[in-house]
Amino acid sequence: MSAERQAPATGAAPDASTPERSEDVTVRDPVSAPDAEGVPRRTTRRLPLFTRDTARPEGGGRAAPGDAPAPARQWPILAVLLTAGLGLLVTALDQFRLGTLLVGVALVAGAVLRWTVRNVGMLAVRSRFTDIVTYGGLGLGIVVLALMVQPDPKLRIPFLADLLHFTISG
Repeated sequence: MSAERQAPATGAAPDASTPERSEDVTVRDPVSAPDAEGVPRRTTRRLPLFTRDTARPEGGGRAAPGDAPAPARQWPILAVLLTAGLGLLVTALDQFRLGTLLVGVALVAGAVLRWTVRNVGMLAVRSRFTDIVTYGGLGLGIVVLALMVQPDPKLRIPFLADLLHFTISG
């Protein structure tokens, strides 16, 4: 091997402790991972100038071991999707309030799962904070609107009726 490939990442002269083969290279973090020739990249805290790959979201690993069947590996997103699908089915069967409540509860459950479960598989789309705020906000909004739907609303918010009255009557 050439002296250039044997040089440590710090730029010091090669010595006897320098690994000979790429299998001997210890990867401390993704930044120091070896390149195509097996030479470890320089460790730095600076972000690369050009992004070559997209990082998986935090918690985006499998929710179950790799030898488990696919539905078991992705159980968090399947639970949310099946509950939301059940809500849409109930809505289609003329139970609007119950169906939309199920859709909202599914999204709130997705936010709770994203907060409490370490690896949620495909339920992790963005950062943990963004996922929780997005799922939780949309879910709570849908639940509140489902409780306010006419006729016979289960939740009344007085200032919204006044706001609607002043907006329409001008």
